[in-house]
Amino acid sequence: MIHTPIDPVSLTTELVRCPSVTPEEGGALVLLDTLLSAHGFECTRVDRGGISNLFARWGDRADPRTFGFNGHTDVVPIGDINDWTVDPFGAEIKDGFLYGRGSTDMKSGVAAFAAAAIDFVQTTPPNGALILAITGDEEDVAEHGTVALLDWMQANGEQMTDCLVGEPTSPNHMGEMIKIGRRGSLTTYFTVTGKQGHSAYPHRANNPIPAMMRLMDRLASHTLDDGTEHFDASTLAVVTVDTGNPATNVIPAECRATVNIRFNDAHTGAALTDWLDDQASQIAAEFGVEISTKTKISGESFITPPGALSQLISEAVQTETNRTPEMSTSGGTSDARFVKHHCPVVECGLVGKTMHAVDERVEVAQIHQLKSIYARILERYFT
Repeated sequence: MIHTPIDPVSLTTELVRCPSVTPEEGGALVLLDTLLSAHGFECTRVDRGGISNLFARWGDRADPRTFGFNGHTDVVPIGDINDWTVDPFGAEIKDGFLYGRGSTDMKSGVAAFAAAAIDFVQTTPPNGALILAITGDEEDVAEHGTVALLDWMQANGEQMTDCLVGEPTSPNHMGEMIKIGRRGSLTTYFTVTGKQGHSAYPHRANNPIPAMMRLMDRLASHTLDDGTEHFDASTLAVVTVDTGNPATNVIPAECRATVNIRFNDAHTGAALTDWLDDQASQIAAEFGVEISTKTKISGESFITPPGALSQLISEAVQTETNRTPEMSTSGGTSDARFVKHHCPVVECGLVGKTMHAVDERVEVAQIHQLKSIYARILERYFT
């Protein structure tokens, strides 16, 4: 039987029409399960903690070379629907763009690698195996998504030799950037407790706000580092300061603030947490207040050093786009931070300009181009 190539644009359209706002599955993984199973992939739902995930394998588990794709079908909320000029889940195509929530981040990426994988195993069965690990929990807390898939794989003797995460990676032009690592991320919540009082008698109170301002200024003014070989300088941003005090004649008893740090491989989350706690302790002693801290580490920095995998992907991108991609570690976090514990991982995907935005959209031609890049990567990887 002659295989009819999978159209990645049609598949993207079907996926966008699934309202899979995290953590809802919305039918996207059911659609992919049905499609992949029909083309010889052995599919397993790996649901955990109310999150839907899909594991798909083509080829023998004993194959020493197993290439993996990782991606997600969950999307962020649409915001105010009145701000949209199109149906967020209508997958409307106009002026060469496909519109809809998740069209860029990252249902087009999932559609492209699923289409490339299906076509490849149907027309050129590889000397090895393929794995598609697709989660419904990347945009939220990410505790039961790719982590659950990797836990299940370990328990069931599944192993990827190398992995490509299909997140959007190029800022402006197709093929200008791939990601070989990511910065770490942590968020710290500070609460300064003083003593409430009348604003006309400040000596009878202990205002927590000056202490918080001094602490925030000290943190924001501090240079964490000047960058490392593969990373830009780490950054610290004060993202909120709040007292919840509407009265002008009351000195509040409490003030809260939050900072977010994106850090490179000169730091660890634990070391930065210790530094933040120490700074808070110094300010607390200086102002005679109590300062409590709570830190959440979303991920450590990591890098897959430039080598065979990044070179193979770079060459495929260059062939299809006539651009030599920058090997970058910029941007926020992604599920590559979990995959890196399992095998070498590189991210390669579309232009991410409109991800999470109102009227999110992707250029139709780029979806076809991305499928061609993934197909070329598979061809070169297995030959």
